[in-house]
Amino acid sequence: MLKIEGLIKRFGGLIATNDVSLEFATGSLNAVIGPNGAGKTTLFNLITGHLRPDTGRVLLDDEDLVGLKQTEIVRKGLARAFQVASIFPTLTVREAMAASVQSHRGEWRSLWGRFASAGVRQRADELLELLGLTDVAEVLSRNLSHGDQKLLDIGLALAAEPRVLLLDEPTAGMGPEERWQMIEKVQALWKGGHMTLIFIEHDMDIVFKIAQTVRVLRYGAVLAEGSPEEIRNNPEVIEAYLGHPETEAA
Repeated sequence: MLKIEGLIKRFGGLIATNDVSLEFATGSLNAVIGPNGAGKTTLFNLITGHLRPDTGRVLLDDEDLVGLKQTEIVRKGLARAFQVASIFPTLTVREAMAASVQSHRGEWRSLWGRFASAGVRQRADELLELLGLTDVAEVLSRNLSHGDQKLLDIGLALAAEPRVLLLDEPTAGMGPEERWQMIEKVQALWKGGHMTLIFIEHDMDIVFKIAQTVRVLRYGAVLAEGSPEEIRNNPEVIEAYLGHPETEAA
């Protein structure tokens, strides 16, 4: 279980995260939504160690992750893919995946060697097949389509064999058809990966279709949490977010 207790993060006079407490059950599929400036990405940054909270705890199976290095948090079983894909642009897709697998396994001496071990190559190919990237395995990562770059970024996170995976707007910048293809892939990865998955998303059709539980942030605080049906019919959420279609999330 991932448990957030009383997270507060200030940037000068701005309270970006205001006493956030949440619990994410093992194996659950969760969405985090809210208007622009609600604190969603800041929350992800605090969970993954990119930022350190002023107060509060981030507990993974009752172990506090606050204060650990990002690499240590990944090794504890918590990984993340970003809104803007973070890939190895000068490597082929297969090389990038193999490098990520090597890094997770601590095979530093062979990280930039000419040949990865057989076990690394096998795991990299398994991940490429899982993501549907086998056909572009020899393409330079920077030359991939936007959607495939996002898939590769997710794959690099999966190489760490996480128990908890955070996805920051996995469908950002995609057209309607590509968005649904991506979210179907994400849902399939969650079902097959036996992991807890938490994603930020601004497309409410996607959120209400696949999420088991939805958390709504506003002004850095938790406004509501519940099932998609409960959130859809929550008067406070409708007033603050869902009732204003011109409001965009980020």
